[in-house]
Amino acid sequence: MTNHLVGVVDDHVLFAQSLQGLINSFEGFDVAFMARNGNDMINKLSTNPRDPDIILLDINMPVMNGFETINWLNNHKPHIKTIALSMDDDEETIIQMLKAGSKGYLLKDIHPDTLHSALKEVVVKGHFYTDNVTSALLSGFSKKDDEDGIASFSERELEFMELACSDKTYKEIASEMCLSPKTIDNYRDTLFKKLEVRSRIGLVLYALKHKIVET
Repeated sequence: MTNHLVGVVDDHVLFAQSLQGLINSFEGFDVAFMARNGNDMINKLSTNPRDPDIILLDINMPVMNGFETINWLNNHKPHIKTIALSMDDDEETIIQMLKAGSKGYLLKDIHPDTLHSALKEVVVKGHFYTDNVTSALLSGFSKKDDEDGIASFSERELEFMELACSDKTYKEIASEMCLSPKTIDNYRDTLFKKLEVRSRIGLVLYALKHKIVET
């Protein structure tokens, strides 16, 4: 059986080379190419005989960063799945990458077994949104939707959820919904309890997974 191909797009050469060796050691996976930024990736894709199935994509890169690169892939190579890689566990950055279409978000200090699991699950399930992604994201994920199906929401809850998936602060969301910050906190806490998530990231992942909010 043909191995799944992985592209590594990262401007840190030593890290990229380490990833290459690690991925090539995984059964069923080979590294198709390494690129230093999005522009370099485009050049590699144009000369590679076969597109990779997955691209591990750094966010902070010169010339063409991760956000610009994933947008290019969405427009030109939508069949290639991406997993974002970063040292940054900032909530806003994670939400932006997931909304842009990334199928997972991994911190660079993850255990090799987690990376292997992520690659396999993206191939099989199309995403890696489980509660063993990284310790930093652990609080954001829920198994409730897998067990009980999609929950029911009021119109205002859906409106709040859509705004929560943006880069707006809770204070800005309160202003847009013409509600007090305390009421917004109540919406947030109610949804966290209903969905059994413990962070805004978990809320966003639920909304994206069930297409409550489109990417």
